[in-house]
Amino acid sequence: MTGFVSFVGSGPGDPELLTLKAVSRLKEADAVLFDDLSSGSFLKHAKPGADLVAVGKRAGRASPKQNHVSRLLVDYAKGGGRIVRLKSGDPGIFGRLEEEITALKAEDIAFEIIPGVTSATAATAAAMIPLTRRLSSRRVQFVTGHDVTGGLPEDLNVPALADPMATTVVFMPKRTFPALAARLFEAGLPPETPAMLAENVSRPDQQLIRDSMQGLAQRLEESISDAPGLILYGSLSEDVL
Repeated sequence: MTGFVSFVGSGPGDPELLTLKAVSRLKEADAVLFDDLSSGSFLKHAKPGADLVAVGKRAGRASPKQNHVSRLLVDYAKGGGRIVRLKSGDPGIFGRLEEEITALKAEDIAFEIIPGVTSATAATAAAMIPLTRRLSSRRVQFVTGHDVTGGLPEDLNVPALADPMATTVVFMPKRTFPALAARLFEAGLPPETPAMLAENVSRPDQQLIRDSMQGLAQRLEESISDAPGLILYGSLSEDVL
């Protein structure tokens, strides 16, 4: 009998940010396929004897290919039982969810999606600022900082990303941010626009670096850490700088 797959968001890193439903699914799972950032304490909720399979991908490190991860998920589901695909943050935000859903649908395997706390909201909570502002930031936009090649996407909507009245969150941003900033400045975004780099969000080694767009771009041209991070800029708050 074909199994059932639960795509579960583990949140940004703090195990206490797991939802009750996420914990419930982990306790019921016969197998857990987990991301690199969803390991450690998260897996303590898995039931004894469950298969724990690392399938995470990290930039600059040897990682399983997405088609291999999707095939593995299908194979486990065909074996029956309850399967958890544990993804960091929220599964639907730059988490390669669509490819895995497509693979399951092709095999008529049932699934559900359990959302998680995204690192964008966790970062602003850690900085004690709002993600939106009533008069000056009525729009939030999420964008990825790299395409499948690892470079800055060529088809970005630069005018939208250069809107200083929006709050923009760039996921996987650090290696391409200087190039992105240069394009945004050309499109009219003021170089002094407030920006924040958030690394290891919600973890004990969390770091929040507040700067201007220009200052942050210069920092990242000089040095880039391996820590997972995201960048927020725009009409954040006077407290950012």
